[in-house]
Amino acid sequence: MVFTLILEKPIQNVLAFPTAMGLSDHAVSRFLNANPVLLALVAGLFPGLFEETGRLVAFNTVLKKRKNRETSISYGIGHGGFEVILILGITYIQYIAYAVMINTGTFGTLVEQVAVQAPEQAATAKALADTIAAFSFSDIGIAFVERVFAVLFHIGASILVFYACKDKKHFWLYPLAIILHTGMDFIGGLYIFNVISLSPWMLEGIVSVFGLAVFFGSYLLFYKKDVGVLTKED
Repeated sequence: MVFTLILEKPIQNVLAFPTAMGLSDHAVSRFLNANPVLLALVAGLFPGLFEETGRLVAFNTVLKKRKNRETSISYGIGHGGFEVILILGITYIQYIAYAVMINTGTFGTLVEQVAVQAPEQAATAKALADTIAAFSFSDIGIAFVERVFAVLFHIGASILVFYACKDKKHFWLYPLAIILHTGMDFIGGLYIFNVISLSPWMLEGIVSVFGLAVFFGSYLLFYKKDVGVLTKED
């Protein structure tokens, strides 16, 4: 996750979304934002490259002596679980806090203060209130389903990179993990940037199939067949 938080997001934002970092637009960001398919590809490539490389570095350094196959599972659960806390936990805590403020009438006061002190942010604050007001249990269900299959994907990808590190003949699994990760996030990017039109449940269906395929593929082809050759401690 260090690769994600410290390297991936800042570099991606500087390249494609500089205004999110308080920077001015530049030629590259304008070109990417004018080409949503390419922007979706970049949005998929960065997580694929940095997160899978993060796994590779972890398995070759701090986890180098842990050659038992269960290490791949625990790493995937840890990675996916941290994302659940980061994406769902923190986000929904903020939503609950804002919802309480809306119900007590204090959020309106906050919007008025923002309109006076930072007029350019007033529309964003109002849009946030509208988003929370429209939030439903189905949205929570979609987010929960998405995270479950995302965790399965992370476990599967961790298995692939684990065996890429443990056997040089299988190093090709590392770039494969990058391609698979990029592909899954690319689909999400196409949806986010309005290149494709899908219902949220259709999108989650695609993500679910992707996550299950990667998990069961890596589990059955590598993890389950590991009978001990790579599980003995040095």
